[in-house]
Amino acid sequence: MKKLLTLVLALALTLSIAGCNNTTVDPVPSATPSAESTVSPSPTPTPEGFELTAENFPRLDGSTATIPLAEAVVATLLGIPRAEAAEFINFSTTTYAYQNLMREETDLLIVYEGLKETMDYVRDEFILAPIGRDALVFLVNAENPIDDITEEQLIAIYRGEITNWNQIGGSDGEIIPYQRDESSGSQSMFRKLVVGAAELVEAPAGLVISGMYGLVEAIANYDNGPRAIGYNVFYYVTQMKDDENVKMLSIGGVMPSSETIASGAYPYCNDFFAVIRKDTPLESSTYAVFNWLQGAQARDLMSHEHYVPLLP
Repeated sequence: MKKLLTLVLALALTLSIAGCNNTTVDPVPSATPSAESTVSPSPTPTPEGFELTAENFPRLDGSTATIPLAEAVVATLLGIPRAEAAEFINFSTTTYAYQNLMREETDLLIVYEGLKETMDYVRDEFILAPIGRDALVFLVNAENPIDDITEEQLIAIYRGEITNWNQIGGSDGEIIPYQRDESSGSQSMFRKLVVGAAELVEAPAGLVISGMYGLVEAIANYDNGPRAIGYNVFYYVTQMKDDENVKMLSIGGVMPSSETIASGAYPYCNDFFAVIRKDTPLESSTYAVFNWLQGAQARDLMSHEHYVPLLP
């Protein structure tokens, strides 16, 4: 079964990036909370008889938008400065992270939901614990007069049925609808939460962005930016790549915020997870950290790091 899943994940990843010429790599976040901002857990959440150390700490992987959270977790549980904790983090992005866990090349994921094809298989082999919530947000250039859009209009744009901003009350100009590549967590959220089974207009290679950073940059760009629209996750846009040339749209009058995401008032919310393999030993440090991520101290830490934790 593991061999089959590895092949399926590899095939899904290969198909998702095939023909995608834009290979933008997200840079390491330039601004994260300081080491002093982390919270020391008490008591230390480890199995009785041993403590978490740099040597026994589980290997972590996950999504780009959970890098700051992972740094905070490592700094908190090991009691080390944030700069040192960052050395433990080498996240490979959503689809690759699931694949690495299946290959036993990592131990624990802090990760967004992957492609449907991926999730259909990994739920049989992995234990997924929802620990927080994020949202898919839609972005336009700050010069765009549109501030609000409906769910129906978004689907029509990405189906190629609305092609000019003046069709929805904006200025005359062709809409440039950017998409993410199929291996990204953002694209998985887009297909699950927004368009569903709707057939999308085929995006030219230049409008498919492989990195979260590149998507924001494309919309902020002075050339195509004022006519562009795209999507990203709320945490990344507000905490890791906050660009004054880009603004978030409200959806049907509801603006994305920590409050509307926590309450579910914003329509495009989705959980993120702590994930381990089902064969992870109960007495291991990996299981200890996995359990801790579902507890009250982890929720406090997530709130401090500006994530939206799930209530118990």
